[in-house]
Amino acid sequence: MASSHPPAQDTYQIPIPHPPPQDTNYSPSSPHPTFHPETPGPSTIIDIIESETITDETKFHYGQSPAYQPRRDKTKKRVKLHGENYVTECPVPTNFKQMIPRKDEKEFSYMRYTACTCKPDDFEKKGYTLRQSEFDPPRSTELFIVLTMFNEKKEDLARTFHGVMKNISHLCSRKHSKVWDKGGWKKVVVCIVSDGRKFIKPCTLAYLAAIGVYQDGVEKGNYEVMRSDGTVENRKVTAHIYEYTTQVSIDTNMEFEKENIVPIQVIFCLKEENAQKINSHRWFFNAFGKILKPKVCVLLDVGTKPGSTSIHHLWKAFKNDNVAGACGEIIAMKGNAGVFNPIVAAQNFEYKMSNILDKPLESVMGYITVLPGAFSAYRYTALQNDDNGKGPLNSYFACEVEEDEEGDEDNSEKNEKKKVDKEDLFTANMYLAEDRILCFELVTRRDSAYVLHYVKSAYAETDVPNDVAGLIKQRRRWLNGSYFASLYALRHCLAVWRSHHSPIRKFVLFVEMLYQLYNLLFTWFGLALTPDALLQVLSIIYIILIVVQIILAMGNRPQSSKWAYIVSMIFFALIMIYMLFAAGWITYKGVALQLDSHKDDITGANVSTANALLEDQYFRNIVLSVICTYGLYFVSSFLFLEPWHMFSSIIQYLLLVPFYVNVLTIYAFCNVHDVSWGTREAKSARGSGKVVQNDDSSSQSEMEVEVEAPVEEKDINKTFDEAVNAVKESENKKPTIRSSKEKKEDKVRTFRTRFVLAWLITNVAFVFGIQRLPQEKINNTYVAFILWSVAGLAAFRFIV
Repeated sequence: MASSHPPAQDTYQIPIPHPPPQDTNYSPSSPHPTFHPETPGPSTIIDIIESETITDETKFHYGQSPAYQPRRDKTKKRVKLHGENYVTECPVPTNFKQMIPRKDEKEFSYMRYTACTCKPDDFEKKGYTLRQSEFDPPRSTELFIVLTMFNEKKEDLARTFHGVMKNISHLCSRKHSKVWDKGGWKKVVVCIVSDGRKFIKPCTLAYLAAIGVYQDGVEKGNYEVMRSDGTVENRKVTAHIYEYTTQVSIDTNMEFEKENIVPIQVIFCLKEENAQKINSHRWFFNAFGKILKPKVCVLLDVGTKPGSTSIHHLWKAFKNDNVAGACGEIIAMKGNAGVFNPIVAAQNFEYKMSNILDKPLESVMGYITVLPGAFSAYRYTALQNDDNGKGPLNSYFACEVEEDEEGDEDNSEKNEKKKVDKEDLFTANMYLAEDRILCFELVTRRDSAYVLHYVKSAYAETDVPNDVAGLIKQRRRWLNGSYFASLYALRHCLAVWRSHHSPIRKFVLFVEMLYQLYNLLFTWFGLALTPDALLQVLSIIYIILIVVQIILAMGNRPQSSKWAYIVSMIFFALIMIYMLFAAGWITYKGVALQLDSHKDDITGANVSTANALLEDQYFRNIVLSVICTYGLYFVSSFLFLEPWHMFSSIIQYLLLVPFYVNVLTIYAFCNVHDVSWGTREAKSARGSGKVVQNDDSSSQSEMEVEVEAPVEEKDINKTFDEAVNAVKESENKKPTIRSSKEKKEDKVRTFRTRFVLAWLITNVAFVFGIQRLPQEKINNTYVAFILWSVAGLAAFRFIV
C-alpha cells in the first residue's frame, strides 16, 4: 500500500489495512460528536457527500513484496468535518476482532483517527477532544501514563508497553481496593507519543497495528482551508492521533498474550515533525491532560521496563496530599556482556549507589533534585500554572519554542523573545535538564508545601550506553544540564521562603542546598584534584592526556574519535591502578615504620596499637578515609539487602573514575555551546488533503481527501496478517540517520571559550597554589582534606 510518506529504499513498507467508509452518526448541530459505546454497528463522525474513483495502475513498493497484494483504487471523497477538524472512526480488521474477547462495544470495534492541525496548547480551544471524555457518563482518569519514543525498535516498545499492561492488570486484580477493581482499567489511559512521523520505524508501526492502535493510510498531511470569502489559509497537520481500547499485548518475543490482560485505553500521538522529548511532554500535559484532567501522571521512556507492581507502588505515594512527585529505583540493564563490559558495570555501580544513598537522602529532606524522566510520576494539579500563567509547567516548557500560526503577531513577539533567551547558553544548558527545573519549581511553589518522594518498592529497568561514544554523548547532556540547573537552584534558593513549608523543612532544604554547593565545587575543581598523587613521569602523561581530551572535545564527534577515547580510557585506568598500588604501598610502609617505632608499647589488638596507627599520617589520611568511604558503601548496600554490585561492579567503577572525572567532564564543558539532545536531523513529512468551506458560509467545513477505495474483507484481513508477520520478523538493519552541522554563532562560541578558559585557569591556579605549599603540608593537609571530604559526604548521605 502506498503511504503518504515513502520509506527509505532499504526499509520494508508494512502493509496495514485501510478501512472501508462508514455510516453517518455525526450531528452538525452538536458541539461534539456523540460516542455511544453500547450502540452496535458501524458509525463515523464524517459524512460522505460525493466521490469519484480514480484507478491507480502503478504501484511503488520497497523491499520484499508481500505474498499477495490486491489491486487498490484511489477515491476522492468530499466529507463533512467536525467543526474544522478531520475526525473519523475506522473499523478494526475482522481477523483482529476475532482475537479479542470483547467485541460488542464500539471502543473495541473501532479505532478513532484525528488529524490535529493546531499546537498542543490550543488543542482544547480548537474544539478537539478525546474518546474517553465522550462516554456517558464521562470516565474519570486516575492514572495517565505517557510513553515517549523517537525511533526505538519494536522490541523496546514491546518491553515498555507489555510492562505497562502487566501493571494495569495488577491494578485490576486488587479486589479489596477502594479505587481499583476489575473495572479499574477504565480509570487508566496510556498515551504513546512518537517524535516525528518520518523517523518511526516501520516495524514499530507494525507492532502498533498488530495491537489495534494504528492503521496505515488514514493520516492526512497539509490542509488548505478555503473560507467563504475565497481566501485560503494553510493548516499544517501537527499530530496524527489514534485512539483505541486494546485487549491484546505483544511481549518482547513478539508473541501475542491475551491471558491475564485487561483492556487498555490507548492514545497514539504520531507527531508530524521531530521536536524533541520536551515537546512530546507538552502534548501529553497541555493537550491531552487538559481534556482528561488526570489525578496522577506517570512518565516512561520507551525501552524502560517497569516492574509488574511498580506503577501501583508509585501511585500509592500520592495518598499523601503533600507529595507532588515521586520516582522509583532505576536499574541498569546489563545486556549480553553483563558486568564484563566495564562501561555497563561502572554505570550499574553508579545507579545502585545513587538509589541507596542519594535518592533516600533527598527524599528525607523533601527535595529530590531530579525525578528521572525514564520512570517518575507527578500530581497533575500540582503542575498547573496559576491565573497569571506562572507555575511549574510554565517553567518546564520555558525553553521550548513552538511555531506560531500565520498572522499571530502577539505570539510571534513572545517567541522572538524566547529565541533570544535561547541564545543565552546558561539558560539553554540549564534546560538540558528541564526535569530538574520542574522539581525545583514544585518544591518552591508559592503558597504550597509540596515535597518529592522516593519509592524504593517501585523500580524500572532501563538500557544504558554500552560503548564509549554513547556514554560520552549521554553524559555531555547530563553533566552540563545538571551543573547549570544546580547553579539555577542555588541562585534562587531564597524562593523556598515563598512556599508554605514549615520553618524546620525550610532549614532542612537550605542544608541540602549547602550540600549541593559542596558537590558543585568538587565538580568544578575535579580536574585539579588528581595530579599531586602521581609521580613526575605519570604527571607528564596525565597532562598530555588532558590536552588530548581538550583537542578532541573542541573539534571531534565521539563517534569519529572512538579509538582515541578508548585508548585514553585505558591509559587513565592504568594510572588509576598505579595510584591504588602506590597508595597501598606507601600506607603499608608507613604503618610498618610506625608499628616498628612503637613495638615496645604494642602488645596486641588494643588501644595502644590503635593510637599508634592513628598517629601515622598515611594510615589516618589515606587508609582510614578510604575505609570510611567504601565501608559506608558496603554497609548501606547490605542494609538495603542489595550488596551484589559491590562485588560485581566496584572494580570497574574505580578504574573508570579518572575517565568520568577527566574525559566526560572535559567533553561536556568544551561542548557547553551544544544544547541539542542528540545529533539526529529532523525533516518534515509530506501529506495530502484539502479542506474547503461551504459557499453558504455555514459553520460546517468540507474536506476533499484522497483515500484508497474499499476492498474485499478478505484482502483487509490478508494485509493485517502480513502486518502481524512483519512484527515477528527480525530487524537486521540499523537506522541511517545522519546529523547536519549547525552554524555556530560568534556569541555562542565566545561563551564556550570563556567558560572553558575560566574552568581551566581556575584549576591550573589551584594546582599551582597547592604545589607552592611545603610537601609536608600537601601530605598532611591537602590530601587529608580531599579524602576526608569524600568520606564526609558519604557519611552525610548515609546518616541522613
